[in-house]
Amino acid sequence: MLGLKVLSTINKLTLKYLIGIVYGQSKCILLVKKNYLLPMVMFLFRFSSLRFDMLVDMFAADYPNNKYRFVVFYNLLSVTNNMRVIIKIFTTDLASVPTLSNFVSSANWLEREIWDMYGICFDGHTDLRRILTDYGFLGFPLRKDFPVSGFFELRYDDTEKVVVAEPLELAQEMRVFYFVNPWIQS
Repeated sequence: MLGLKVLSTINKLTLKYLIGIVYGQSKCILLVKKNYLLPMVMFLFRFSSLRFDMLVDMFAADYPNNKYRFVVFYNLLSVTNNMRVIIKIFTTDLASVPTLSNFVSSANWLEREIWDMYGICFDGHTDLRRILTDYGFLGFPLRKDFPVSGFFELRYDDTEKVVVAEPLELAQEMRVFYFVNPWIQS
């Protein structure tokens, strides 16, 4: 039902923005070309029969083996029609995504979180800086190639009474892997 209502309101002008549509009874996912993200969101917000008025959430996913490594999801809500639409765009780690922060004010904080965790740049964002990690943090922790243990080890030095950050070194010979199942007894 939801997908059919969105499909029926999308006219020929907005079809050039789309790569594809996945819809079911309770969800509608629009696969949008990255360059047409802002016009598509503006259409969904301003079209009178849809009335999407809220960007509820933005999140990303990392698929390092794919041609387009990152997928950014935009969760839009129409309170008037009780509808949700997810816009999905694909990008690489070198390309930037157009910002929505100039059009939707709630996108400012969400875009900063995605940049801080994944390193996805938002073109036109005026305040792209660290928000969840420390300002001197190296790397992007939610990327699949980020080491689980990180790059630095933090410890408290009792003599100097400060927290010291030291480069983390893990020698391969120090790692021990047990491949035998401990629950099977012979």
